[in-house]
Order: sequence, then structure tokens, then C-alpha cells
Amino acid sequence: MIPIFIGYDPREAVAYHVCSNSIVRQVSQPVSLNPLALRNLGFYVEKHTDGSNHFIYSRFLVPHLMEYRGWAIFMDGDMLLRDDITRLWELRDPTKAVMVVKHDYKTRMTEKYLGSKNENYPRKNWSSVVLWNCEHPANRALTPEFVQGATGAQLHRFTWLEDDLIGELPKVWNWLPDEFGANPEAKLLHFTLGTPCFHEFATTPMADEWHRERMLMDYSLQRVTPQP
Repeated sequence: MIPIFIGYDPREAVAYHVCSNSIVRQVSQPVSLNPLALRNLGFYVEKHTDGSNHFIYSRFLVPHLMEYRGWAIFMDGDMLLRDDITRLWELRDPTKAVMVVKHDYKTRMTEKYLGSKNENYPRKNWSSVVLWNCEHPANRALTPEFVQGATGAQLHRFTWLEDDLIGELPKVWNWLPDEFGANPEAKLLHFTLGTPCFHEFATTPMADEWHRERMLMDYSLQRVTPQP
């Protein structure tokens, strides 16, 4: 069973469901899909006020939620799988505390969905897809109290880890089509500037695949009644 935690923001709930559908349609082994929603985290009080989404800090609670055992995947809700997520799972390296796509880029927009500021900073988007080695001793630092009190820079730059504990994933597992353009080889699309459910991002590169997945998510076979 692959434990997958997906960021959930009620302001774009459709994004979570489309992402989940894209996983289920293609995965080849059992998965557990867990919405990382603040409403479900009674033990954690979100004190940060600088986030652009509701799960910007709670993602760092995944090792705690897993009771510091085994591995888990975290991914933002504004994503779309184009391949079997088992192939991402198979990239686990037990010598690493986390594994991420190590993006190094400057954003093309200073504002993203719903008017949120979009600033450049070191290791931008590294934490949007994380293979968590939850039982690694270094991740024991990620208690709810630590996450509540840490700054965004401390968490999103993985400052509690030595650099050699941060493993690298291929960029196709966190491809940003709205920043980098279309990529037919991408395995996971991340609409980081805005999910195509928002009108101003409805036609960004590869958004047509997201819209198709949304229709598949909303699909229901209907019985056709013969006409007399």
C-alpha cells in the first residue's frame, strides 16, 4: 500500500479530486489517498499567515502522521499524474531523508492564483512533491510544535537536514507546464501558478489534459432505456 498525502484547499476542492482521479486511473498497486486538510488536523493549529494555500505548512506533518514509520508521498493538489505513481515510489533511496525535484528557476509571474504573491526564493517548489522517508532519524525533528513555530524559509528549504540527505528526483516527476512550457515526456504536471479550474489559467500549456481529467472524474455511465 502506497500512502499518498495530497494537499487540499477548499477554495479549489476540484483540484484535489482531479489529482486523485489521475492517480487511481493509472496506478498498478494499492494506494491510500489522504487529503491533507486543516479541518482534519485537530492536533495542529495553523499559526502562519503567509501561505498561498491551506497546506503550505501542514505538508511537513507527514512524518508525524505516519508515526515516523515507513515512506509516504506528498504532493500538492494542483497536480496531474500522466503515469503510474508506482514508478515514482520505486525511486525511494533509504540513505535519504527526503527526495525531491531540485528546481532552479525564476518565476515568470509575480502574482499567481487568487492574487497570491509569487516570489522567487532558494529551492522554490522543492517541497511540492516529496518522497518522505518518515522513519529517517533526521525527520524526527518534524513535530507539530516545530512545524507550528518554524518559518517558511526553514521548512521549504529543508534546513533541518544536511544537504546530502536530500535526494534528487527527475524533473519529469514535478514538471511546471505554466512556467516551463509543454513537455510530452512529463510524468507529473504541476500547475503551480494556478490550476486550470481558475479562468485566468484555463488555457495554460497542457491545461487541456487537466480539463480532460476533470471530465473523467465527473464521469458516470448511464443506462440507455430502449425506445418503444
